[in-house]
Amino acid sequence: MKRTNFAFDKTNYLLLLVGIAIITIGFILMTGPGSTETHFEPDIFSFRRIKLAPAVCFFGFVFVIYAIMHKPRKTTETTKTQE
Repeated sequence: MKRTNFAFDKTNYLLLLVGIAIITIGFILMTGPGSTETHFEPDIFSFRRIKLAPAVCFFGFVFVIYAIMHKPRKTTETTKTQE
């Protein structure tokens, strides 16, 4: 039985999902009430929205890049090509 070699394996997809979840958490941390023309909301300059959330998103993007670059392990089975 010939096994097709894919660029990603199960580990890569799992790491990608974790990275996407981290990015989503970062974007959720950025949400909150906004200012209007009649009311100023000082929460837009909070530590969570200005420093923490972008850092979490950046870490998520770095993690996704790692997931893409992660080399899958070689299987112990050797595939023989039939000539």
